[in-house]
Amino acid sequence: MRILRYLKNSKMAVVLIVALLIVQAFADLSLPRYTSDLVDVGIQQSGIEHASPDQMRASTFEATCMLASEEGESLIRASYASSDDGTYALTDEGSKQREALDDAMAWPMAIVYFADQASEEGARASGGAAGGDAAASSGEESASANGAFMQDGFDLAQLVQAYQAGSISKDDVLSMVDSAKDHLSGVSDSLVDQQAIAAVKAEYEALGLDMGAIQMGCLLRIGAQMLGVAALMAIVSVAVGFLASRTAAKVARGLRERLFSKVLSFSDAEVQRFSAASLITRGTNDIQQIQMVLTMVLRMVLYAPILAIGGIIMVSRTNASMSWIIVLAVVVIFLIIGILMAIALPKFKVMQKLIDRVNLVAREMLNGLPVIRAFGRQDFEYKRFDDASTALYRTQLFTNRAMTFMMPAMMLVMNGVSVLIVWVGGSYIDSGTIQTGDMIAFITYSMVIIMSFLIIGMMAIMLPRADVAAERVNEVLSTESSIHDPARPVELPASGAAGERRGARIEFKDVTFAYDEGSEPVLRHISFIAEPGDTLAIIGPTGCGKSTVLKLIERFYDVSAGAVLIDGVDVRSLRQHDLRSLLGYVPQKAFLFSGSIADTVRFGAPEASDDDVSAALEIAQAADFVGEKEEGAESFVSQGGDNVSGGQRQRLSIARAIATDARAYLFDDSFSALDYATDARLRAALASKLGDATKVIVAQRISTVLDATTIVVLDDGEMVGRGTHAQLLRTCPTYREIAESQLSPAEIERTLSQGDGAVRCDNAACEEGAAQEKGAAQGGDAQKGGGVR
Repeated sequence: MRILRYLKNSKMAVVLIVALLIVQAFADLSLPRYTSDLVDVGIQQSGIEHASPDQMRASTFEATCMLASEEGESLIRASYASSDDGTYALTDEGSKQREALDDAMAWPMAIVYFADQASEEGARASGGAAGGDAAASSGEESASANGAFMQDGFDLAQLVQAYQAGSISKDDVLSMVDSAKDHLSGVSDSLVDQQAIAAVKAEYEALGLDMGAIQMGCLLRIGAQMLGVAALMAIVSVAVGFLASRTAAKVARGLRERLFSKVLSFSDAEVQRFSAASLITRGTNDIQQIQMVLTMVLRMVLYAPILAIGGIIMVSRTNASMSWIIVLAVVVIFLIIGILMAIALPKFKVMQKLIDRVNLVAREMLNGLPVIRAFGRQDFEYKRFDDASTALYRTQLFTNRAMTFMMPAMMLVMNGVSVLIVWVGGSYIDSGTIQTGDMIAFITYSMVIIMSFLIIGMMAIMLPRADVAAERVNEVLSTESSIHDPARPVELPASGAAGERRGARIEFKDVTFAYDEGSEPVLRHISFIAEPGDTLAIIGPTGCGKSTVLKLIERFYDVSAGAVLIDGVDVRSLRQHDLRSLLGYVPQKAFLFSGSIADTVRFGAPEASDDDVSAALEIAQAADFVGEKEEGAESFVSQGGDNVSGGQRQRLSIARAIATDARAYLFDDSFSALDYATDARLRAALASKLGDATKVIVAQRISTVLDATTIVVLDDGEMVGRGTHAQLLRTCPTYREIAESQLSPAEIERTLSQGDGAVRCDNAACEEGAAQEKGAAQGGDAQKGGGVR
């Protein structure tokens, strides 16, 4: 899955987490075993763990040696040493081979215990001494009859004496043991071990040992071990949680950085394709989903199979005959999960799109809140947001309701399994196959296995949702920007001798541009040149492509045909950073970032000094209102510049561009919010202070372009005129129409009466207008006789 591929750069962390999870699983699976020992050994067996006693009487020692096999007798005699008090104690060498010793002594100790029990019952039946005589008589009868072993009332002591005296051989004894085993046919090994433990307990009591102290010591030891294992599990769990959270957070941080870097490289086309709201959702909600699920993957999904496998191994060691109960429970769990997945999974992909929709509506409403209030559309917008929110709510409610069935169903399965284990295990306990503690451990292991598969099932539902988020993030990361740097970029020559600033020569060479392939071009066959030091103005009706011209110079888009040249070099041959470092751009919407006014001006020139900031504010005609503020240039500007007026926002945006000390400045209708006097002062300052820098101004107002070196007139994506203000009044009907809508007839007549100038025309309409203008006595006659496009 996509989400797991994000961990490829965190291999060491994953390996360490897996190692810690194995330790945690070992500790987790050890606790049921300790619980079983606590019940079976600490309580039922009074703290006695082994069929081989630590200390025993000489008579018991000799009896067990006699009843054991030849190898067993050798092992027993090598493992015990006699004491001064006549007892035998386990040696250090015997402690090292305790398991083999238990196997060798289980049946002999059980037989000794059975013999003692039989003797006691015979004694109680015959009454005191008479019972003792009967026992002796019975022992003699047993010996003379070649050992009718385990008959009621036999005397084990006499048999030992006969064995030691050589009256009977080892083979005779082993034959008697086999007869005893046949007599006890049907008794399981587990029951024999329990009887051997009972024999050890009886031996300890006969020796006068404190059984209460032995039991309490065992309980404290097992309890301490359980606490130690639990502490280890807690420490490892915390370590796993820390590493998992850190790794997931690191992956999320990397994804956000990659996503943000990719979005920064996008052209406007890619941003519009995804939409700003969707990109925000992918960078926040989707990556948060990935981070959350990665944390759960590292903490739970990796842990679940380790725990399940370990639980299965422990169950098979406890009692494999009840394993079918586990299999049945797992099948039922996966059946429930499969049904829920089939119902809920299709809704997860829909949910992410609905989150996009809510973000889009909310973002649009917040940005347009003044307009909503001005037109009294609060109720309409509330309903629009409520519709988007309700659609998301209903989808989430549907999936959540489906998921609510999971936990009750799982608990029903788990409790049902517990009841089934108790019912089946009760019969095994009755037959002596297992002990009570074993059944408790089996129930615990069963719960562990079921919970493991439950975790896997729950993650099987969560992972696809995260996979949808990963798919959306990868869609952005895999998208190549339509604007990219060339493989072999061209270096522009230095700006001038000794660092002297020189203006840039900007040329449009038969440029045609369409936003989408196959759509109608928004610009067609545009050609013009802006020389260093020139002011080139672009004017025309709304939607004619004026702003698009500046975006092509900035290379926010690439031309469909033709070329945009800077100093004779195609902008597509330059690095984007190198190109844009030459240009000071003032967008149509003056967006300001939060921070001080000085920080705003330094946005494109972080190294600018305070004097540079003051100079930029002075040229942009912003020094006056900045000086009136209490903190001056350190005054705070909110995000988007919402705490300053529209005109002030435009002037700060202009100052930001001027501070870059660029070779060309692009003003996209950047004077629209200025009053006429400020507009005039600003244009005069630009002309006098920016030296040889090239200035390209997009404007709607004739007053803004009056003094431009060249004015380009666009209409419906075509250039219908190019020249000075006076020339275009005479030759370009489109420009004349715009001028007449903004200037008085007297102003137009005064301009026309100032004399002829060289006329530059770019199409048949302008040429026809120019020819008619030459034959006209008045400028007005030129307009009437001029060709209309």
